[in-house]
Amino acid sequence: METTTFSALSEPNRLRIVELLLLGPLTVGEIAKRLDIRQPQASKHLKVLLESGLVEVEAIANRREYRLRPEPFRQLTTWLASYRDLWEERFDNLDIYLKRLQDQSNDRTSEPTPEES
Repeated sequence: METTTFSALSEPNRLRIVELLLLGPLTVGEIAKRLDIRQPQASKHLKVLLESGLVEVEAIANRREYRLRPEPFRQLTTWLASYRDLWEERFDNLDIYLKRLQDQSNDRTSEPTPEES
């Protein structure tokens, strides 16, 4: 997993741009308007996303539309899957441990007290 992906996504406005582009391609002007930022600021963020490989641009007449590239997100999913497996194993172990504690607690409460014998 390339650190440029995380670096690009670590800035809040760039992350918001990625979230907007999930819905489909947009121009710089549309992105700036939806995020309530100036167009040069949106262009700067799009340049970082473009250089990191997260987005691609297509010239259509006099417009430039930006869209997400799926490959980096697939790589991110693969990278996260290894950690997901690790956490699922840990949660399974925790679940087993908690069930043992609960069983031990139930065993203690079901034993007759000396007064009941």
